[in-house]
Amino acid sequence: MPKISKKGILMPSSPIRKLVPFAEDAKKRGVNVYHLNIGQPDIKTPQVALDAVKNNTITTLAYARSEGSEEYRTKLANYYKKNNIIVSASDIIATTGGSEALIFSIGSITDPGDEIIIPEPFYANYNGFSISSGVTVVPVISSIDTNFALPKIEEFEKLITNKTKAILICNPGNPTGYLYSKEEIEKLKQIVLKHDIYLIADEVYREFTYDGLEHTSILSIDGLEQNAIVIDSVSKRYSMCGARIGCVVSKNKQFIQTAIKFAQARLSPPTYALIASEAALETPQSYFDDVKEEYVARRNTLITELQKIDGVKVANPKGAFYCVAELPVKDSDVFAQWLLEEFNVDNETVMVAPASGFYSTEGEGKNQIRMAYVLNKEDLIKSVFLLGEALKVYKD
Repeated sequence: MPKISKKGILMPSSPIRKLVPFAEDAKKRGVNVYHLNIGQPDIKTPQVALDAVKNNTITTLAYARSEGSEEYRTKLANYYKKNNIIVSASDIIATTGGSEALIFSIGSITDPGDEIIIPEPFYANYNGFSISSGVTVVPVISSIDTNFALPKIEEFEKLITNKTKAILICNPGNPTGYLYSKEEIEKLKQIVLKHDIYLIADEVYREFTYDGLEHTSILSIDGLEQNAIVIDSVSKRYSMCGARIGCVVSKNKQFIQTAIKFAQARLSPPTYALIASEAALETPQSYFDDVKEEYVARRNTLITELQKIDGVKVANPKGAFYCVAELPVKDSDVFAQWLLEEFNVDNETVMVAPASGFYSTEGEGKNQIRMAYVLNKEDLIKSVFLLGEALKVYKD
């Protein structure tokens, strides 16, 4: 039998999606499953984006420009300007989701055997993107005890070698919901400039910051122009996950010229989705104000309910719509599967994402889960009730 590649074998299963077959089986048995496992908002997509696709007059669905139309990228640049990020259309490449933006970025700045330092826990697919490029993720561990704040710079310094090409952060964070402060970004600036490496920031949750705190983009920091790469997406901002439109943004011209070659190799992002994404830029601020208000209420509900359960420790997120909780279990992968296979109350159960898949350090996060507060408050309360009841009867 022909062999599978080493990187294919090393490619991790998604901690978010690998339990889907068990959830589907539960549903076939008549069990209602509350999904806290995936960041799929129930917020409505702006009508202006849906109408742009519905009412267009295209007669031939042609290729889009590889980097996205100049008109769309110019409008994106205007959006960034409103967020204190001064870039031009030529600094932006439209991609098929933020995922492709990351793949292009890693491909443009690394060779097989190179390393990227990432504070963990981190978005699970960073592992997959790195493995597919033959790149090693070097983790620096953050702790639930400090709400997953940026690890000390000394911890980064210890890990930098001649193979280190970048530090990658997600701000606000998935899976932690942690929002890096301007002071923390400045600390990262000093270290990437000192070692002449890139700072990649996944900023797809930029709009979702709470408690009066503001997001600091790495592209708004003076002196980082040649080192900063931003990953962005319409998926969460406009509740358009299925559009699969993102972008990579950088003022480093050599990097952009290199990334464009990757964009040309895959031809173009999807035309209809670009039309919707361009229209979405007309979404009024009131939309985001309402969405933020809803997420704050959901976060407060989830945290309050989780804190009522004995033995559960939970971080308090300041952005995005995720939180990490530590449970009184030995292995959350086993527990999450048991929730779907064996547990229910009145034919209802809850689905969570085991947090070990958000770490690359072996053995870390084994008793943690990630929850996405993308359900309404009543469903969140019911979900946490089910989690609490499950913990009462679960045996490791």
